[in-house]
Amino acid sequence: MDAGIIFVLLATMGWSLSGLFVRFMPHLDGWQINCWRGFWMAIGLMVYLGLRYGHNLLHQFSVPPFKALILSALCFAIGTTFYVISLTLVSTATVSVIGALSPLVTGLLSPWITDEKPTRFAWAGAVIALCGMIVIAKDGIETGNIAGLLTSLCVTLTFALQTLLLRRYKAFDMMPAICLGGMIAFLANGLIGVGINGGGFNIDPQSMLLLALMGPLQLAIPLILFARGARYLPAMLLSLIAMLDSILNPLWPWLFVGEKPGLAALTGGAIILGAVLVSIAGPQVFRSRI
Repeated sequence: MDAGIIFVLLATMGWSLSGLFVRFMPHLDGWQINCWRGFWMAIGLMVYLGLRYGHNLLHQFSVPPFKALILSALCFAIGTTFYVISLTLVSTATVSVIGALSPLVTGLLSPWITDEKPTRFAWAGAVIALCGMIVIAKDGIETGNIAGLLTSLCVTLTFALQTLLLRRYKAFDMMPAICLGGMIAFLANGLIGVGINGGGFNIDPQSMLLLALMGPLQLAIPLILFARGARYLPAMLLSLIAMLDSILNPLWPWLFVGEKPGLAALTGGAIILGAVLVSIAGPQVFRSRI
């Protein structure tokens, strides 16, 4: 389990760089960023698969069960696209709080999809983490926009399902599925962006270079590590550790561009960190006392 925790922690550190990258591209909208981030993520995964499998690269797309390949690809593509849509309909705080339901959703579905029964410590951690996210986002939470709430919930569901699929099909390399999802996200976000504001695929050369770095560093490599972690950790714990992104995401802008997080972010982050520690250390401490 220790190896799995390290893999997922490293993955979460990579994901948390999203806010820092976005700060360097304030002139781009979410469609443009998601479009080319998905493209370069897919390219990064193709390079990884090529180095790993050589001339058997294309064969790897037929190794996972077909339904797992398609479902996992769609989960990534739909999740990343709906995330952008949700941000156009409701506040970032609302999206974040609904996203914090992901460990609970994962725990509810895991007995049917992965045959795993979450421990009481995992359930306690999920509830505590949700409270921490509410503390972080309480000033920006809004209600009443049904479309925004539903799209935010879709993001939560797709991440939970993605995690469960990685866990269920841990015997397979699911990176071909994520690679396919990246290309779907590239096309979907690009076309939607063109339809909305004429942007979509059109970005400047400097931003393209940043996105060419962002795709592999902030998505491809973390997803490879997350999939490795899924071989060792139950699905609910995977989702809980991934919530540390909400602590690390504001940390990098603070360190590199001087954007200091507020008291609510620090307090909520401490609560989420405590929740993850409860879910990881709780069973170990309990077993040592019996």
